[in-house]
Amino acid sequence: MMLDVEQGKQGAWTVLHVRGELDLVSSPVVRRRIHDAVAMGRRDLVLDLSGVLFCDSSGVGVLISARRLMRSCRGRLRLILPARGAVEGSHVNRVLAALGVRRLFEVYQDVAAAVDEEAEPLSA
Repeated sequence: MMLDVEQGKQGAWTVLHVRGELDLVSSPVVRRRIHDAVAMGRRDLVLDLSGVLFCDSSGVGVLISARRLMRSCRGRLRLILPARGAVEGSHVNRVLAALGVRRLFEVYQDVAAAVDEEAEPLSA
C-alpha cells in the first residue's frame, strides 16, 4: 500500500494527514514533510495518523525524531490516533504502547480536539 500525506492548516496549526503504511520505504516522505513545515516557520504540528494501517520501527523513529525536532525549535507536536474501541484502537497506538513510548506524545482523538487549546490529550 502506498503512503499519502496531505497538508492542511487549522489556525496556527499545520496538519499532516498521513494515510497508508508508515514503514522503511515510506517514512522518509513523512520525515521530509515535517522538516519542510518547520523550514517554512511552522512550529505547531498535528500528525493525523488515523489513516495509518501499519507502522514499523522506522515509522516510530520518524515520530520520535519529529518530537525532538519540535521541542528543539520550541514548537508543539500532537498526534491523532483513533480512540480505544475503534477496532481496539489504532495500530500505531498499539505499537507506541508496546514500545513504551506512547507516553512521550500528546495524543488526541481528532483534529478538532488537537487544535483546541482547551482540550486535554487522551491518557496513555
